[in-house]
Amino acid sequence: MNLKKHIPNSITCCNLISGCIATMFAVANELNVALLFIVLGAVFDFFDGMTARLLKVSSPIGKELDSLADVITFGVAPATMVFSELHIMDYPGILNALRDYIPFSAFIMAAFSALRLAKFNLDERQALGFIGLPTPANALFWGSLLVGGRRFIEASPLMLFFVLGGICVSSWLMVSEIPMFALKFKQWGWKGNEVKYIFLLTCIPLLIIFGIAGLAIIIAWYVLLSAIIHK
Repeated sequence: MNLKKHIPNSITCCNLISGCIATMFAVANELNVALLFIVLGAVFDFFDGMTARLLKVSSPIGKELDSLADVITFGVAPATMVFSELHIMDYPGILNALRDYIPFSAFIMAAFSALRLAKFNLDERQALGFIGLPTPANALFWGSLLVGGRRFIEASPLMLFFVLGGICVSSWLMVSEIPMFALKFKQWGWKGNEVKYIFLLTCIPLLIIFGIAGLAIIIAWYVLLSAIIHK
């Protein structure tokens, strides 16, 4: 029995399990721990494909399994974090009667994450870059925003509209036709990699200044920079 071919899929399953654990902590409103497991899932997601290529055991089932795991870790888990936050936020008086129902709008993001992943599997244009916001980036945006910027989000009942609007915008970005660069280097020189190096260099001060919330700012900067260079 060739165990080597099962290694990448085992790593992918670790991604899926991390997403399940993140979802359960999100339900319990333990958002810090939920974010930790989303990040852990992202690490597994990075290494499963790399391992498959190094071992030369890539397979169609691995590709499908990867998408199924990503739906949980980068779709359901962050949506559940937003769901939990919407349950405890202050609401404007006019919407207070709907506070038991509005939180479910967070799962629109999970649905669009699944749609994004299905499109990615069929889109041959995304070998060297992305079309639309990748689901891991969207998950890290919401996770870091809810953990690092919680005080900001809960500062006013009007922030409810910011969160609901953010759900709509990020859902649209995932299935949009906006080209977004990937941090893949064919060579390490400056020429041809200017945008990538500028992006990476600006990430450092943002993380130092804003901490965990800086990750959400970095994702927003990534989207903006991608839109600018492909305008």
